[in-house]
Amino acid sequence: MNQHWVKPVTLEGTHVTLRPMSMSDADGLRDVVRDGELWKLWYTMIPDPDGVEEFISKALKVHETRGDMPFVVLDKSGKIIGSTRYLNVDNVNTRLEIGNTFYGSSHQRSAVNTECKLLLLTYAFEKLGAIAVEFRTHWHNKRSQAAILRLGAKQDGVLRNHLKYPDRAHRDTVVFSIIESEWPVVRQSLTFKLSG
Repeated sequence: MNQHWVKPVTLEGTHVTLRPMSMSDADGLRDVVRDGELWKLWYTMIPDPDGVEEFISKALKVHETRGDMPFVVLDKSGKIIGSTRYLNVDNVNTRLEIGNTFYGSSHQRSAVNTECKLLLLTYAFEKLGAIAVEFRTHWHNKRSQAAILRLGAKQDGVLRNHLKYPDRAHRDTVVFSIIESEWPVVRQSLTFKLSG
């Protein structure tokens, strides 16, 4: 029996729908990573086209064992345009992270990321009762850091030598968060950005 705090859910917006990831999403996610050759960004952990099945399999396994919730992002036509997830889910302290997010290049710098984050944050704070939502990114991923700050998150700090990559390089991770008392203003800001 699944005792995890975060249950599978589909989140609907004006521009996008987030639904639980499944193995049948491999072809769609392969197209996404090819849109801009996303795996070539050395400071990310985006799979190459041949690694998509393994990426999905690992995401689903972590969902079962630790309670992470992986999503695919669909445009209004039903085409897969990205992936995101709730991860590092802390059932006891009711906090989680939003991460492992990527969109095909043709959908970056659009309303997609803003609406995805609005949907995920609304569900986390208003349905799950989260006390905090974290975002983490590589020290060298300045574009991601800027996007996280635009959401209204605040930087908590940097975890030095936080992760080892397969090539033995170490990653310094920048940690950001939004806490429950900040959520009403963040929600207002994201809603305003989407209305423009």
